[in-house]
Amino acid sequence: MLVLGRKPGEYVVINDEIKIKVVKSDNGQLRLAIEAPKHISITRGELWEEQQKHA
Repeated sequence: MLVLGRKPGEYVVINDEIKIKVVKSDNGQLRLAIEAPKHISITRGELWEEQQKHA
């Protein structure tokens, strides 16, 4: 796992096709914007964990 510090407006790019940008950071709350091709599924962590329990 890679752990990065990013400020609002900064982003990371994964495999030249997924861009994750910090759009807001206040009092421990973080908002991210994710750009990815339509064929890539994006799922919130808590929903993904639930899906793994029932798989």
